[in-house]
Amino acid sequence: MIEHERDGQDRWDAGVMSYVKMGYYQADYEPKDTDILAAFRVTPQPGVPPEEAGAAVAGESSTATWTVVWTDRLTAHEHYQAKCYRVEAVPGSDTTYIAYIAYDIDLFEEGSIANLTSSIIGNVFGFKALVALRLEDLRIPLHYVKTFQGPPHGVVTEREYLNKYGRPLLGATTKPKLGLSARNYGRVVYEALRGGLDFTKDDENINSQPFMRWRDRYLFVMEGVHRAQAVTGEIKGHYLNVTAASMEDMYERAEFAKELGSVVVMIDLTVGFTAMTSMSRWCRDNGVLLHLHRAGHSTYTRQKSHGVNFRVLTKWCRLLGVDHIHAGTVVGKLEGDPGMVRGYYDTCRQGFTEANPAHGIYFDQDWGSMPGVMPVASGGIHAGQMHQLLDYLGEDTILQFGGGTIGHPMGVAAGATANRVALESMIKARNEGRDYLSEGGAILRDAAKRCAPLQAALDTWGDVTFDYTSTDTPDVVATPTS
Repeated sequence: MIEHERDGQDRWDAGVMSYVKMGYYQADYEPKDTDILAAFRVTPQPGVPPEEAGAAVAGESSTATWTVVWTDRLTAHEHYQAKCYRVEAVPGSDTTYIAYIAYDIDLFEEGSIANLTSSIIGNVFGFKALVALRLEDLRIPLHYVKTFQGPPHGVVTEREYLNKYGRPLLGATTKPKLGLSARNYGRVVYEALRGGLDFTKDDENINSQPFMRWRDRYLFVMEGVHRAQAVTGEIKGHYLNVTAASMEDMYERAEFAKELGSVVVMIDLTVGFTAMTSMSRWCRDNGVLLHLHRAGHSTYTRQKSHGVNFRVLTKWCRLLGVDHIHAGTVVGKLEGDPGMVRGYYDTCRQGFTEANPAHGIYFDQDWGSMPGVMPVASGGIHAGQMHQLLDYLGEDTILQFGGGTIGHPMGVAAGATANRVALESMIKARNEGRDYLSEGGAILRDAAKRCAPLQAALDTWGDVTFDYTSTDTPDVVATPTS
């Protein structure tokens, strides 16, 4: 508790006061339908009561400072205060709590993730009264959702653009990510697309380096895309990364990609929420799909006690508007608890997501008519896991096999063919009513008898897994809030 607090001190007395006494903890507060609700994982400093810690988070992320200020009397102070209305201990811990906080919708600028994040996570994470703080989830009221444009196209329109239905889409990241010349880079794209993939992609760190300037890459890549379309009769795409040092450069690159006939461009999360929103608007106006690489997210989403949960980041990106977002794989080389990853995918795709503690979802979330985002699975996945991927991740997703395509012993095109045959054999088995999850190995082996590339893939990677001791166990307070 604060050293200088005096018993019976009035709200309008001068001096240092506890956040509870300043009104930022209100156990009897009933959240309004229009409130933005947050669930924070709070670890207070020793001696700081959990209610005081929750109130401090509410205060410092809304209107408070460390002392009483007389200018509070010049405004409707109660209206603008955030209210911590519940604090619950995390099961199995006597030092960590979930603090539920309500923010009046009037605290936020319409359609601005930059403003929303500056308010809710802008200052409080460095607060000395806390050992650690993590934003686990947000409930965005429909009133606020409707101020955002959302994805430029969404899942349904994307499938109509591409004329691809009834299965996940297949992709691959060009490897090596850095160092190839533009012509060799374009050749990899052509081989992968003609072999059966729907997409290839730039990776997050390929922009416009001395070994391959962006304009050269775009020209050779799109030559490969058009050739693959002519050979296969299918619509193909490559995520041309338009990430750059300025918005002027990004618009220039996006415009050139469109001139060359690209159906999709890509941005990195590192460009920031404002730049992402601007590119989203450009993509909607120009009929181009927008792929988001979540570059850098783990710097603040991976730690389980401090930072921002990835599901919150997913909500922000859906609101500001992307068509794709990398969202985990469960079975690949990147971390991801199955329940948590399902929660991320639900957040991307559903029109209404119910609170589900097992999936880490603290609040009901109504997206109204906002289109869904296509989640992307990538990172250490291969054809031998196709049945697991389909079961965990569903149909409306993009499965990206980078090394699992380009590392195939028979070549890039063969790697793509192996992935396409594996997927289509699993979809066929599902449509026939077979238990493709339990029979997955047998289904793949049977398909491999008629497809040498798939047999080679199974021989090469069939036993490869990335199983480490998991630290992604959800500590979720099982009290959902609507």
